[in-house]
Amino acid sequence: MTSNSSVTASILVIGDEILSGRTKDKNIGYIAEHLMTMGIEVREVRIVPDVEAEIVAGVDALRHRYDYVFTTGGIGPTHDDITADSIAKAFGVPIAEDPRAIELLLQRIKPEDLNEARRRMARIPDGAELVQNPVSKAPGFMIGNVIVMAGVPSIMQAMLDDVTPRLKTGTPLTIETVDALGLPEGAYATPLATVAQAFPGASIGSYPSFRDGTFHNQIVVRARDPQQAAAAKQQILAALAELPGARAIS
Repeated sequence: MTSNSSVTASILVIGDEILSGRTKDKNIGYIAEHLMTMGIEVREVRIVPDVEAEIVAGVDALRHRYDYVFTTGGIGPTHDDITADSIAKAFGVPIAEDPRAIELLLQRIKPEDLNEARRRMARIPDGAELVQNPVSKAPGFMIGNVIVMAGVPSIMQAMLDDVTPRLKTGTPLTIETVDALGLPEGAYATPLATVAQAFPGASIGSYPSFRDGTFHNQIVVRARDPQQAAAAKQQILAALAELPGARAIS
């Protein structure tokens, strides 16, 4: 289902290992890029520890502010995997073993090996839809506007693919890029602000990088109206061309 209005999302990353730096997150960028192609704009990202109160507070804050909340992490078999219980508490619903989830786990695990720890992965909040996991079979779930996925990147990506057809989508952003070659940001900050004021429906940002001993700056225009994005880009190119030392390219 496509919406003409903006569709917004947030990402809630759950895990002590992310906050400690032991594990480097690889999911945020993937989710944001995937959603952008569907016209769903990620507006906020939070990282919280494996603490029930923090997870509940994060979910409650984000689910009332955005169209979707995507969570990653904390749905495994160990004692610190408390995401499912925390989500159930946030929604005020009971949680129990789901026969559908047990059936999925048995596709990969022998009945005699389905111990108490592994059965934890079949605990699903009441009323939630399952999110399929073709990699290891242990499902995620979707309740309300909250999509709960694993933290392992390959599994998360498979879950995201499964849930994608259920999401409402918006108008995808048109992105135009200008390489501001030979110009420091300070040289074009004022004319760039002027262009941004002329196109309030576009998001215009400057992004510097440092490589080979020098700065390489890019100006990026994002807009839902392709004509507005193109017009803003042309004004930026014209403004840069008037600056000494400019080598901007389209």
